[in-house]
Amino acid sequence: MAESAAAFEKRVAVTRKTAPCRGNGIGRKGVQTMRKFAWALAAVGLMTQAAQAQDQKITIWWAQWDPAAALQELGNEFATETGIAVEVHQIPWLSYQDQVFLNFGNNRTDFDIVIGDSQWIGRGATKGLYLELTDWLPTAVDMASIHPRAARYLCEYPPGSGKFFAAPCETDAIGFVYRRDWFEEPAEQAAFKAQYGRELAVPDTWEEFRDIAEFFHRPDQKRYGCSLLTGRGYDSIVMGFQPFLWAWGGSWGDPETFEVQGHLNSPGAVAGLDFYRSLMAYTPEGGTNADYFFNLEAFSNGSTTMVLDYFPFYPGIVDAMGDKVGFFKVPRHGDQRFISLGGQGFSISTKTPPQQQELAKQFIAWFSQTEIQKKWITYPGSFTANTELLSSAEFAAASPYNQTFAESLDYLQDFWNVPVYNELLAAAVRHLGAALDGTKSSQDALDALAAEHEMVMMEAGLLEMD
Repeated sequence: MAESAAAFEKRVAVTRKTAPCRGNGIGRKGVQTMRKFAWALAAVGLMTQAAQAQDQKITIWWAQWDPAAALQELGNEFATETGIAVEVHQIPWLSYQDQVFLNFGNNRTDFDIVIGDSQWIGRGATKGLYLELTDWLPTAVDMASIHPRAARYLCEYPPGSGKFFAAPCETDAIGFVYRRDWFEEPAEQAAFKAQYGRELAVPDTWEEFRDIAEFFHRPDQKRYGCSLLTGRGYDSIVMGFQPFLWAWGGSWGDPETFEVQGHLNSPGAVAGLDFYRSLMAYTPEGGTNADYFFNLEAFSNGSTTMVLDYFPFYPGIVDAMGDKVGFFKVPRHGDQRFISLGGQGFSISTKTPPQQQELAKQFIAWFSQTEIQKKWITYPGSFTANTELLSSAEFAAASPYNQTFAESLDYLQDFWNVPVYNELLAAAVRHLGAALDGTKSSQDALDALAAEHEMVMMEAGLLEMD
């Protein structure tokens, strides 16, 4: 680094006291010349440092939705504080996964940070795509303050191992939005009580949910009871089916042995799929293939009473419909309530230079500060993993769905996040879709799916062959 002007000034002062000017020395004019030269060097150094700060940039890839726009606003604040620019590149949800993993095929990724879906972490960790953060993360984030389900499903691989490949960014869950104004109409309340013998209220059980969907389903009036997640693109049908699978006693398989038979096609799993299928009778046209965006439209157009979606998709509905709407968490069956986890964590690309990885860590550490998280939760659809903030009055008051979201977190579970999750997901979409379309019975669909999932697990070396 060039000597600063102040340091040079001090050295010259010492030199003048200890050594007289001689004919072959620098002389008084020479000292003045060198002093000017030192100030010029210092000015050039400061200009160079400023230019370098301006040239520094962190590129983040995320899906296109409200939280990504909020992250860009916080990124602009980070840039103001540090001089390091942040670009949040948004990609439509339906092509997000494909674009990310195609980009990982390059020698260098176009992003420094990817905010990856929870199921991606196994692939990112085991294929050397995500930088391991095990040693660094606890120094930057107080992991004791992070909701344990967020830490387990968004940050760790394998879950519960204490090995980190992501930092918390957006915690998420599915939940219902409903027409509060319809529920509160006196005529509807009286008619419901006469038909079902109880008050019309937000459902706590799936059986209560079915009754309400049946009551409001009036296709001749173009009014429909409900719309669940049943879409065949990406993971929506899986996210929609999971609460039924788990609440009726089934599971995707044994997380230790990766055995699937007897878990995914158990009597409980079949009963759960049967109940899920029965609710298709109360959906709008196309309701057996309803993705996240279908449901938003079915609700926004005023036709459907209750729809299921991820909470960060709801800000637009609140803006448009205000207090006509309310929210409730996924119902239970008996004493079992399970909710599909969503959300994404910050992962740093291994295919970006070390200096960019350090910048990425700097941004993640800044974002994770409690004061920044307090700002994060003020943006619609932006959800923290900080347990103290999740239980705060400020969070509850920030948006009308926040309290329901916070109440949902303790019930979260996720799909497989093993490296072959995408193959497992594709098989699930195909066989569950056949059941909803009526081309297979629930039993046949789950038998076929269990067999295919075990084959995928064996080919991946996760399940031992007999």
